[in-house]
Amino acid sequence: MRIIFTDLDGTLLHPDTYSCGPAGPAMDALRRRRIPLIFCTSKTRSEVEFWRDALGNRHPFVVENGGAVYIPAGYFRPRPAGAVERDGYEVIELGTPHKQLVEALWAASKESGCFIRSFAEMTAAEVAQRTQLPLEHAARAKQREYDEPFDIFGPGAYSLLAAIERRGLRWTRGDRFYHITGHNDKAAAVRRLVELYRAAFGRTLTIGIGDGHNDAGFLAAVDTPVVVQSRFAAVLKKAVPRSLVTKWPGPRGWNEAVLQLVSA
Repeated sequence: MRIIFTDLDGTLLHPDTYSCGPAGPAMDALRRRRIPLIFCTSKTRSEVEFWRDALGNRHPFVVENGGAVYIPAGYFRPRPAGAVERDGYEVIELGTPHKQLVEALWAASKESGCFIRSFAEMTAAEVAQRTQLPLEHAARAKQREYDEPFDIFGPGAYSLLAAIERRGLRWTRGDRFYHITGHNDKAAAVRRLVELYRAAFGRTLTIGIGDGHNDAGFLAAVDTPVVVQSRFAAVLKKAVPRSLVTKWPGPRGWNEAVLQLVSA
């Protein structure tokens, strides 16, 4: 069995338009072959649910940089250990509650003297302007549970990030924002899902597709890592030397990689 883990922004979705149109042929190929496609993203549950509905995806998904794994109820039998039932999902929570992250971020900002602006301070309209998302999608992006995106303004970034780490928390950098998280990441969530797939279906080959700094860990955790062309591609290739790098960015590169791998 093969399964594919994919980031969304900048990979399956175009980094500016958020369109996934060029990935259509590869998406069709996955449906024909019944290959599970698992979204592994910094996006919120609300955002991912929109894209799952739009693309007809019914597989598990990972939200907010590994903050939680959402599994449709009954997808695995028996129910995964430690999962809690919520709104038709069996949820494996790996992250720190959002409120604690926001409080720690503001404290780290005050301690370091580094000015930040996080999603918690922004209106949906501000998020939309900053991300070029439609207002409805920006509102979904603010519904955070395990991760807080933020911008850094002016000097002091190193001091701020060090202050976050002193609080026993982590930070990462996505396509547009820094993120503060607990002791979760995409890699841990991917490993947990792979364990469940292998327990249920036996031998499982994994493919991972990403384009940003926060994808390095989960790309290193899969059998075949793919870096979609972006300004971070060289850094990711260095971090995961065995990774394939696409010629094209965004969904065009995603389509290129998936068609090549599933046809092999």
